[in-house]
Amino acid sequence: MVGLATAWFLQEAGVAVTVYERDRVGAGASWGNAGWLTPSLVAPLPEPAVLRYGVRAVVSPSSPVYLPPRADLGLLRFLASFVRHSTPRQWRRGMAAFVPLNERALEAFDALAAGGVDAATRRSEPFLALYRSPKEVDGLLHELRAVAAAGQRGVDFAPMSGAEARSVEPLLTGEVHAAVRIHGQRYLDPPAFVASLAAAVRARGGTVAEGSGVRGLQDRADGVVVATDAGEQRHDAVVVATGAWLPALARRFGVRQPLQAGRGYSFTVPVDRMPGGPLYFPQQRVACTPLGDRLRIAGMMEFRRPDAPLDPRRVAAIVDAVRPLLTGVDLDDRRDEWVGSRPVTADGLPLLGGTTSPRVFVAGGHGMWGIALGPLTGMLMARTVLEGTAPAELRPFDPLR
Repeated sequence: MVGLATAWFLQEAGVAVTVYERDRVGAGASWGNAGWLTPSLVAPLPEPAVLRYGVRAVVSPSSPVYLPPRADLGLLRFLASFVRHSTPRQWRRGMAAFVPLNERALEAFDALAAGGVDAATRRSEPFLALYRSPKEVDGLLHELRAVAAAGQRGVDFAPMSGAEARSVEPLLTGEVHAAVRIHGQRYLDPPAFVASLAAAVRARGGTVAEGSGVRGLQDRADGVVVATDAGEQRHDAVVVATGAWLPALARRFGVRQPLQAGRGYSFTVPVDRMPGGPLYFPQQRVACTPLGDRLRIAGMMEFRRPDAPLDPRRVAAIVDAVRPLLTGVDLDDRRDEWVGSRPVTADGLPLLGGTTSPRVFVAGGHGMWGIALGPLTGMLMARTVLEGTAPAELRPFDPLR
């Protein structure tokens, strides 16, 4: 999403673009995620609640946040920095940085639609966050109020009883005793949207080179040489938007911020009656999204190597977490079991802007929000490449910080 959106907005200014994709369009974290466009929920991942999990929780295979017991030194250093940033003061600082992006995130999707990207976004009405205990609601209510207190406009929500939630969505069981309804959000079908965005880039004369992995970059006097699987190519400027693999190409250009793969899992299941909008189970960290005739169920934050194989225990943990909460959902008829690597920074802020080279730029590290913030990132990164200076909205996300 991030790379294609940047290419599309560069084309708006008349720039000829080539997108290098090592696999196929949307094969990474953009494929199997929940597809939520929820500015009211976009916030730094390091938060004070992280400190309450404790070591026992994060090494349990059934935990929604999972750390392998045999973590390497790099991951341990990343987690130590992540914990240092999980304080109220750091969260408020990060939230203040996100506010200008969140307020314009949906605007960028509208710009793509007006420019010919034909995949639709859908209004999330209703969008329900669901809980087994009324007391559990307090955490989300506190966070939403904190997002509004940080200056973000349009954060519109209301608590609901379990009975009210079940009257809106009958597929919820009697185990749901409280909810929060959040207004003004959207969602999309991630594979369909990214494919439509790639088609739009191609239709405007851009090249999307699938199966073209990038092995290295060299900044030379006459431009940036991109070493691909098919040989070397020269370009006037390069934007590195390689998600969890970003450090491999960006480190030599001064980008030192710790970044790890926060792997998420998903699958689809049939339902007797499709919900009217997304369902969120914050305590279980599980997201449900209507996609066509099946319900996508996604969850987990697993800190492992980005190319590690799918772990069936993570899928089983998601199933066990939501089975008591949903009815008329066949959780045993699973298709499209998937794992993808979200790029997570230790301070919870993306890496967006220039590097030590005036011709090499970086756009990544969005954590769970690469779909929601991808188009706006592309819009602002295009300005950065063309003008040579990041706009004010991107300055807190300086890759050289």
